[in-house]
Amino acid sequence: QVQLVESGGGLVQPGGSLRLSCVTSGIIFSTYIMAWYRQTPAKQRELVAIITNGGSTNTADSVKGRFTISRNNANSTVYLHMNSLKPEDTAVYYCNARHSVNYQNAYWGQGTQVTVSS
Repeated sequence: QVQLVESGGGLVQPGGSLRLSCVTSGIIFSTYIMAWYRQTPAKQRELVAIITNGGSTNTADSVKGRFTISRNNANSTVYLHMNSLKPEDTAVYYCNARHSVNYQNAYWGQGTQVTVSS
């Protein structure tokens, strides 16, 4: 059974930092492309950051220079390091795993709420 479990969300003041974690099980983590998405009630789910199984990364323009994605294959975990948070970063953040070859093998976590407010 595949599981993706996010943690690390919460309430933070503007300018603050958070680190999200997504622990996976049931997949061969090193063969999966990992990504973080976010969604608000007013917007469709959007890609925030992605890291390939080879370690290449990319981030959305809206978070470039503030957010960093990383992965630890030894503990099957992907992280999203968020700095200089803004109120517009408020959203539910979701972890996504997609196999690097068989793209139809894709999984989602349950999401973790991030609220940026003073």
